Amino acid sequence: MESLRINGDNEAFKRLEPAERPAVRRKRSSPKMPAFMTSAPGKVIVYGEHAVVYGKAAMAAAISLRSYLLVTALSKLQRTITLRFPDINMEHSWEIDDLPWSTFAHPSKKKNYFDLVDKLDPKLVEAMQPHLTVVSPKASPADKKIHQSAASAFLYLFLSLGSKNFPGCIYTLRSTIPIGAGLGSSASISVCLSSAMLLQLRTLSGPHPDQPLVEAELQIERINRWAFVGEMCIHGNPSGVDNTVATRGKAVVFKRGDYSSPPTVTPIQTFPELPLLLVNTHKSRSTATEVAKVAALKKLHPAIIQPILEAIDKVTESAHELVLSSAFNARDDWSVRKLGDLMSINHGLLTALGVSHPKLDRIRELIDSRELGWTKLTGAGGGGCAITLLNSSASPSALLSLQGKLATEGFEKYETTLGGEGVGVLLPAVLHDGFEGEGGEEIDQESFLNANGIEGVEKLVGVGVDAAEKGEGWKFWSKIQGKQETIDV
Repeated sequence: MESLRINGDNEAFKRLEPAERPAVRRKRSSPKMPAFMTSAPGKVIVYGEHAVVYGKAAMAAAISLRSYLLVTALSKLQRTITLRFPDINMEHSWEIDDLPWSTFAHPSKKKNYFDLVDKLDPKLVEAMQPHLTVVSPKASPADKKIHQSAASAFLYLFLSLGSKNFPGCIYTLRSTIPIGAGLGSSASISVCLSSAMLLQLRTLSGPHPDQPLVEAELQIERINRWAFVGEMCIHGNPSGVDNTVATRGKAVVFKRGDYSSPPTVTPIQTFPELPLLLVNTHKSRSTATEVAKVAALKKLHPAIIQPILEAIDKVTESAHELVLSSAFNARDDWSVRKLGDLMSINHGLLTALGVSHPKLDRIRELIDSRELGWTKLTGAGGGGCAITLLNSSASPSALLSLQGKLATEGFEKYETTLGGEGVGVLLPAVLHDGFEGEGGEEIDQESFLNANGIEGVEKLVGVGVDAAEKGEGWKFWSKIQGKQETIDV
């Protein structure tokens, strides 16, 4: 018999009966991953600002304002990756084959998905630069810096975790978190990117209701480690607290006695969900300036300022003990009042340190006069945001009156929740109808890009829709943790 050329135009091959023809061996290909979403929360500092700089404890908690990332795989012929972030008017595409794979894949540089990376490699950062300087060339210097910082986190994670064989994809980010307001927006985005790329590598399991705690903890730690790498790309020397809250959700107590080592972080997985009002002053602030202000005051009046810092530490410690106590009940007015009183005390102590601002004090005055709850600044102060723990008797009419007054005076109000879930996954990107998981609303690139503002994004991704109403949907590793004993890290 003549030799056969399977892919040729060989007449002998054509004359064979189908049963006689040799089987064609095709290279097995991996199925294209369906479009999916990841999500992570922002955060607020609830207690302990400024005292934490001097080795005291602080408490941070997740809020229900979140970032969302939609990942859509392209056809095999489309060898590009695109990062879209319409909320900051950013979009850029890179040719996958043109990226510096030889540098990132070098045996001395290559990282595995389970590795701990506690510093950026200067050679890898240098190799990325030609691919970052081309991002948003016509944007203003301030916008260009933000865009290129986001691109650097994206590319460093993509090149570290991926390979030249990675499929072309579109990564679209939407965020309901005010950017640059000290609410952990960059950490939220880093967690979204980290979890998405680890999912694409198929190195994450769950989350599912029967997942063991130890396994859920491993997934959270893996996501958190790579999110910290993203934060290093954006901030240089981050504390790691923001990405930890964005990954784990709920709340954490953190303490940093020595700045040459990472902070001690203790998760509070039993932290309750509480109604929170967040008001943005739109007054820009500098953390460095406010920290320097306290340092100067401490130097001039050490005998007065040191006890204030100690008192702030006691406030954080008291709040931590309260939420862990068996007597605490988030539905009980007494419990909520005690937490609220601690917030008011904390704000008074921060005011004594000189880090409040007339706009923050005005917000507090407007809320106190309507008896809506307990208000304090959050973060470094000097502007930024104020948070209010709402009391159960807050009337809708008083809230409506407050909303109008805040808007008139140039403030922006967000009704959110304190102590929500951490990183979440919607795979595939479909909110199913009913209990059988059949049919439902697919979230595609067009609908995601066109969602109008915070309300549009939240409605599209199913925020505020009862799980029973939508059937299967978002899943969270932090819910698995919340059912079982808390593990400190």
